[in-house]
Amino acid sequence: MTDRISGHTGLLALLGSPVGHSGSPAMYNYSFEKLGLDYVYVAFDVKEDQVPDALKAMRTFNMRGCNVTMPDKIAACKGMDELSPAARIVGAVNTIVNENGKLVGYITDGEGFNNNLREHGVEVKDQKVTIVGGGGAATAIQVQLALDGAKEISIFNIKDAFFGRIVETAKRIEAEVPSCKVNVYDLADDEKMKEEIQSSNIFVNATIVGMKPMDDKSVVKDPSWFHKDLVVADTVYNPLETKLLKDAKAAGCKTVGGQGMLLWQGVAAFKLYTGMDMPVDEVKEKFFAE
Repeated sequence: MTDRISGHTGLLALLGSPVGHSGSPAMYNYSFEKLGLDYVYVAFDVKEDQVPDALKAMRTFNMRGCNVTMPDKIAACKGMDELSPAARIVGAVNTIVNENGKLVGYITDGEGFNNNLREHGVEVKDQKVTIVGGGGAATAIQVQLALDGAKEISIFNIKDAFFGRIVETAKRIEAEVPSCKVNVYDLADDEKMKEEIQSSNIFVNATIVGMKPMDDKSVVKDPSWFHKDLVVADTVYNPLETKLLKDAKAAGCKTVGGQGMLLWQGVAAFKLYTGMDMPVDEVKEKFFAE
């Protein structure tokens, strides 16, 4: 990599905390090298309250762009000069493009999640989906599920200070896509969780539960709630197979890990940064081969 860094090399980065586990730098730098693009991609551990300073640094250093991960997506959205329609609905960004000093925010998480499902032969159209989580990625997934034709979405989240915002998001989704029914429930309600999982086609974990060092935990307390026709998907990709997925597989469910979501949301962001297509086949072979 040192051979291709010069005084003209453009800088891109991942912002979030923690970021040490991320596979994004390797994936992007490999793609830049394959295509002969003069960019380098690094990861910065940025806490939520440090986001305004990070955005100021983007402008100061004339960085081409940034990906944004937890817990910074909502804070970053507030600092944008312009938002894509999806990012405006979600109220969060995971991709920022610096257009000559104007920071434009996008959200590609939902697109990445649904394309990952499609790669595994799963379509969301006309399906009922139960999803745990109400953060930026979870909300992006919920919005994209509705836009792609899901008939019903049941959202579970801790009943905390942000619960009201999740309820409001559900109302916005129903207003945008009236054909999709959206429910919001307290994560502490085990009976309702069991009921919704058992009446769903797809179950999704869109929280950090299951990510190292919480890899001994699952958002589903009792694996007997699963049924064999259920597709269980996780957005966590470290470890590749979370406790949730292990439990679901043991119950006879089809499982989809979170690593592919990283790939496909990255494909969309790469296009926004460079105007070029990521070399997907080569990236999959090098970084995502099972």
